Amino acid sequence: MLFQDVIAQKRDGKVLSREAIEFMVEGIATNTASEGQVAAFAMAVFLNGMEASESVALTRAMTESGLIIDWSKEGLKGPVVDKHSTGGIGDKVSLMLAPMVAACGAHVPMISGRGLGHTGGTLDKLESIPGYTVGQPVEQFKKIVAEVGCAIVGQTGDLAPADKRLYAVRDVTATVESIPLITASILCKKLASGLQALVMDVKTGSGAFMQRMEDSLELGQSIVDVAAGAGLPTTAFITEMGQPLGTTAGNALEIAETVEFLTTKDRDPRLLEVVLTLGAEMLVLGGLAADASTARAQLMAALDSGKAAEVFGKMVTAMGGPKDFMEKSESYLPKAKVTLEVFPEEESVVKSIDTREVGMVVLRMGGGRAIPSDVIDHSVGLTKLAALGATVNASQPIAVVHAASQETAERAAKELKAAYAFVPASVAVAKPEIVHHRLATAGAATQRKAG
Repeated sequence: MLFQDVIAQKRDGKVLSREAIEFMVEGIATNTASEGQVAAFAMAVFLNGMEASESVALTRAMTESGLIIDWSKEGLKGPVVDKHSTGGIGDKVSLMLAPMVAACGAHVPMISGRGLGHTGGTLDKLESIPGYTVGQPVEQFKKIVAEVGCAIVGQTGDLAPADKRLYAVRDVTATVESIPLITASILCKKLASGLQALVMDVKTGSGAFMQRMEDSLELGQSIVDVAAGAGLPTTAFITEMGQPLGTTAGNALEIAETVEFLTTKDRDPRLLEVVLTLGAEMLVLGGLAADASTARAQLMAALDSGKAAEVFGKMVTAMGGPKDFMEKSESYLPKAKVTLEVFPEEESVVKSIDTREVGMVVLRMGGGRAIPSDVIDHSVGLTKLAALGATVNASQPIAVVHAASQETAERAAKELKAAYAFVPASVAVAKPEIVHHRLATAGAATQRKAG
């Protein structure tokens, strides 16, 4: 078998056999397939899609291209479950969800990513904490998950190496937006983590990777169906990203909101609803609750009792952070030199938000990456972000800008105001649903490129 034969079959719209896919993935993982061949394969899949059987075979082959974590010898007393999000602005759900679910008896080995473009990365947020080391050897990662209940780390070279190489090629060949390739990329890392169940959070709206509802639904169903074919029970939810999630956007600022969420009852209702929805499904799939209602009660008990905050603190310490981080987080987190409140021209109600542009405001202040080598300023970002339907006036700002200089703050304030659309204060604005759909396993269908 030759790599060019596999590429030609997919180029011509044929269904690849499991053996052909495994051969191609081995070539990707071992570098025996050239960059050009990997790029051609990705483009052929992008243009012609894959049948569900091909996606399952691709996912399994990419999973098996490296180490698969075995939890059987760790003496775990609860199920191994996880959550994954397609990302958005202010999406800090993983930070509070992992310790809450762990506090309810599950084990959460969360392998997360960095931000690129307008969306923030969970690893970048955690690196706002002094000493927190996202790159952990697999054995140490397993030890932390077993002892603490959860650990949020970066992908190691041992897990799904074929995915790492294939994604790097897709990123520079305009083939990222392929539903079968996205599906396999997400699931191979989760399967390699040794999960027993997965919950997907697929965002939709102006700040999401998939902005159109139909694309979000297609991706969510693809992930659920392919995961089932690969033996991983999975549920997906389509959640709102037509506005920032929570009240902050920016690395250290989102960590501060997380600490407040875990230690006080001052929690953004939209953020709480997403956390409870996803967390309840994790507990039900893991067999720790009979139904969603019971699971939500368990999660709230873990939150209000302080147990979830305790787990988060232990995770921070185990990952190299301060032992007293939860008690003294304000003294540890970096702070921007300049803060600037952003007010409307007159009392108004927020009608709509260009959420992607809000993320770009943070990026242009230095809080994100335009290219992977960019250095992040963890201190910058936005707080007190006004939500859809909120009234803003001379005492209720649109947001507060945290910047490295007055010039940068003023530019960010101007850009932020342009990202918001308003109506007179007398006009009522309908607030969107936070959780749109729940997706479970359905019939297999051909998977297409997004768009």
